Amino acid sequence: MLTQIYEVATPAEAEAISAIGVDHVGVLVGDGTFPRELPVQKASAVMKMIRAPSILSALFLSADVALIERMAGELDPPIVHLGASSELLTPDHVVELRRSLPRSKFMRSVPVTGPEAVGVAQAYDGVVDWILLDSHRAGDVQIGAQGVTHDWSVSRRIVESVRTPVILAGGLGPDNVKEAIRSVRPAGVDSKTRTDQEGSHSKDLGKVEAFYRAATSG
Repeated sequence: MLTQIYEVATPAEAEAISAIGVDHVGVLVGDGTFPRELPVQKASAVMKMIRAPSILSALFLSADVALIERMAGELDPPIVHLGASSELLTPDHVVELRRSLPRSKFMRSVPVTGPEAVGVAQAYDGVVDWILLDSHRAGDVQIGAQGVTHDWSVSRRIVESVRTPVILAGGLGPDNVKEAIRSVRPAGVDSKTRTDQEGSHSKDLGKVEAFYRAATSG
């Protein structure tokens, strides 16, 4: 089971989380339009402290293709994760970005708001390396970071209807990740809010380790 932890913000957090064994260490990257985005220089310092086999996943909430191209080009992350809402960033945009960033693999967030999510996910099948299924609030320009679960039966339908590996996100923590894996059968699981320290966006390493152990213990 692939494991992914967001939103890592410091080199020390990155080193500790990769030492736990988490596969994808997620960092929010941008120009400051969204809260807590790291500029390239800070994201690069975080990336340097990630120890193999863990790798960086750089999350861009922006739908500005030129900005993503420029910042990802400078950072050169192993994974470019696109988190802008579905209407703002289309499969065609992803194809365009892949052409200009051939060294990176791509992940696309898909909002699971109802049965229509199946078609949205299918539009990215074969276009990206991973599809990430996340909770979404109508009207938000970005997907995820809600700290709430969504309808896992829809997520299971998506897993069964695409060939691209699916990562399940949205309100997952140490206490419910096993049930989520049983219900959805994803290729991987992701946690942000429920592995944060209480009342903060810093990571709680105890919760991260508990999440990792629960997800990978079979």
